[in-house]
Amino acid sequence: MRDVLFLPLYENEELVIAADGSAAIGLKELDLVCASYETVSYFAARVALMEALCVGAEPLAAVLQNFNGDKSWGALCAGVRQALLELSLSLPLVGSTESNFTTQQSAFGITVVGKVQNKQKRMGITPRHAKFAVIGEPLVGDEVLKKQDRLLPLPLFRQLLSRSEIFELVPIGSKGIWYELQQLLNDNGLTASSCYCPLPLHASAGPATSLLISFQPEMEEAIRKMTNRYFFPIEIVQ
Repeated sequence: MRDVLFLPLYENEELVIAADGSAAIGLKELDLVCASYETVSYFAARVALMEALCVGAEPLAAVLQNFNGDKSWGALCAGVRQALLELSLSLPLVGSTESNFTTQQSAFGITVVGKVQNKQKRMGITPRHAKFAVIGEPLVGDEVLKKQDRLLPLPLFRQLLSRSEIFELVPIGSKGIWYELQQLLNDNGLTASSCYCPLPLHASAGPATSLLISFQPEMEEAIRKMTNRYFFPIEIVQ
């Protein structure tokens, strides 16, 4: 179910685990994308945090896996804290660094641990009459760094989370808009033979640069106004 693991915690509460990682992105000579380690960890944290928050979870802690050497630890923590700041969150950070061996390419992973009340779980609640849209454009690799004005800002994502007219929110990953839409529809017992969207349906959205939402049809204008140029409607073909 999505990219989130749910484990029973108490009778009416579940543990939520979401993770993300990157490789060959950083400051090593053989990396395919050159980026600061603060940038690397910011975008990885963005994905894991969005995954957890979208299902209604309350994040409790973040675990970092660093394969870039001890000197990168401070920058990696700073990137995670920047993502937390933009989401108005404060979490304890813990993790480990591979210091016995030196890697030829950069690698980083992050796991977000949280909890969710069963009644607050934000999954499988999209009705048949809902409309759909993508917020932000799918970007990957160097595009993420060069076109940051086109990706979904975390403060805007935080606002969308709080809107009652939005049923479900799904971060779009490497498999693209069409894949995530099909998953969302299947979770709700709905189907679509195809769809239309101004954005490429199969392009990777890398570090969750865009978001799929389902919402009340009568609130489309309000959502368009809130998201402005980041709003891209989806027309479902049954």
